[in-house]
Amino acid sequence: MAEVPLVEQAFTRLRKDVLIGTFAAGTKLKVEELQQAYGFSSSPLREALSRLAQEGLVRADERRGFRVAPLSGDDLADITRMRLMLDVQALEDAIREGDDAWEAAIVAAFHRLEKVESRLSDGPVILDDEWSALHRDFHLALLAACPSERQRAWSASLFDQAERYRRFSGRYRKSLKRKSTEHKRLMEATLKRDAATACALLTEHILGTQHNVEAILRDQAAA
Repeated sequence: MAEVPLVEQAFTRLRKDVLIGTFAAGTKLKVEELQQAYGFSSSPLREALSRLAQEGLVRADERRGFRVAPLSGDDLADITRMRLMLDVQALEDAIREGDDAWEAAIVAAFHRLEKVESRLSDGPVILDDEWSALHRDFHLALLAACPSERQRAWSASLFDQAERYRRFSGRYRKSLKRKSTEHKRLMEATLKRDAATACALLTEHILGTQHNVEAILRDQAAA
């Protein structure tokens, strides 16, 4: 089995730590400190940072280096707009093209996610890596039968870019039970091949994070 290139290793580890909030929004990412933390040389780290900048997760400044992109309503609105353009159409295509194996994968992904959500408290929570991974698996399973490989890849990237905002929202969310119900309704409509209902539910679901975060940001600004 071929060894994963150092650049890919550095990118994967840095990307995960940015997404889960190990590096807070606005944090300066100094190459020297990253070398000590991850054990990579400066070359793969700089390339990894450049790739993260292309995704919008990191901001590059020729004189000041790299910083984790700030959390903002405008940034989330842009991510949300792109997700609505890509994901809703991908789900419609998946419903049209999906087979029995696709349906089974959705059911299995939902079951694993629901089991984890049932153990979470009803109050504000810090979303952990297990929940995040299963949540991602469920949403990507819904779109897996979309015939466009690029569309699936872009949808996955945008889903990941929204992860920082989901974690931010999770700390203030009153309950996760509503999300579990949303996932179940979305699954049921998809399995019934009711594209109109499923796409409407996915639209509402994607917009939910944006509305939650915007409300939190407004409250913080007024405090």
